[in-house]
Amino acid sequence: MGALNKIAYLTGEYPRATDTFIQREVAALRAMGREVVTCSIRQTGAEHHVGPEQRAETARTFHVLKAAKSPLHLLSCHWRFLRQNPGRYFESLRLALTTNPGGTKNTLYQLFYFAEAAVLGAHLQDQDVTHLHNHIAKSSCSVAMLMSEMTGIPFSFTLHGPDIFFAPQHWRLDKKIEKARFVACISHFCRSQAMSFSTTEQWNKLHIVHCGVDPSLYSDAEKLNKNKFLFVGRLAAVKGIPVLLEALVDLPNAELTIVGDGPDRDALQAKARDLGVSQRVDFVGYKSQSDVAEYLKTHSVFVLPSFAEGVPVVLMEAMAAGLPVVTTKIAGVPELVEDGVSGRLVSPGEVSALAGALKEMSEDPIRNSEMGAAGRAQVISEFSVSKEAAWLSELFDGYGAGDPPSDLRPEAGQ
Repeated sequence: MGALNKIAYLTGEYPRATDTFIQREVAALRAMGREVVTCSIRQTGAEHHVGPEQRAETARTFHVLKAAKSPLHLLSCHWRFLRQNPGRYFESLRLALTTNPGGTKNTLYQLFYFAEAAVLGAHLQDQDVTHLHNHIAKSSCSVAMLMSEMTGIPFSFTLHGPDIFFAPQHWRLDKKIEKARFVACISHFCRSQAMSFSTTEQWNKLHIVHCGVDPSLYSDAEKLNKNKFLFVGRLAAVKGIPVLLEALVDLPNAELTIVGDGPDRDALQAKARDLGVSQRVDFVGYKSQSDVAEYLKTHSVFVLPSFAEGVPVVLMEAMAAGLPVVTTKIAGVPELVEDGVSGRLVSPGEVSALAGALKEMSEDPIRNSEMGAAGRAQVISEFSVSKEAAWLSELFDGYGAGDPPSDLRPEAGQ
């Protein structure tokens, strides 16, 4: 293995039922022979431990806040770095204060991140970690940046969106890009947003690394019922589920399974009752990866009517299963789904357009099969987790050896 055999992964909550792509990426890196230490700021609740994969990862993950709640341990971590390198220690504190978006509450948060950075750094040093990679460029990435400044352990991060792009100044995306060794952007659209919030001198370290799936885990959908639609995701406003429920009114023979949970579940169930479609909508809650794979086999169309996304991994899973998809033409989604080839892209928030696309799907099973096959081929070529992990590993080693790759990403099919 290359120059950075032992790395660590960090995110705000790991593992989460909604972030299985991170677990797959970690597993793929480990399968390549790289040792990966997993770290999480907070512990996830039992509702996220929906399968053996999540339970196993929870048991082996270091939880920063849990360790920081011991005053003696917290103080000893800070004393370690104050003694090791006072200059780095106070530079990290200065960075925490100068990246403060303002206000008393935010100042306290910055100091919390600084406190957590020492706890994380001590753990990484004890584990002989040589590089930290962070997913989600918000609070956990702030901790990663401060830890790197304090300890000298370099960090990189995967930039997703869309929410980080709603408040880039608050989260100081510019400074995180500047301080990171490199940034893995999940799409060309994502990279363009990173470019708009960074200086041109930083653009060469903005690479494209897709989130990925393992196509071998998904067999062709049985397509037993041409009017059986599937949604998988968090039940929150950004996913556009009310639009989907309204579209269902115009499809009296259609059934919808909703996999997932979230803050809007009660309101969505009430809306389904008000619209008179509740008998055709099944809210089944969070499910394990293997359960989701089974749902993908027994439904005819996957639908994701989101208002904001990065490049949804759940769409990749559906396409890997040979399901045609109906989704919205936003952000990086058109880089995954080609309208009329692997699925349908509709305008976000437009009930009639969504209903029309779903009606088309229910009337043309032959075309559905062709789109499903095209979608699976696209995922195998461009969104396979083993290929993306290999590219990410190449970035880890190249930057670690001082010879970073110059490509945005490998050529298609490599």
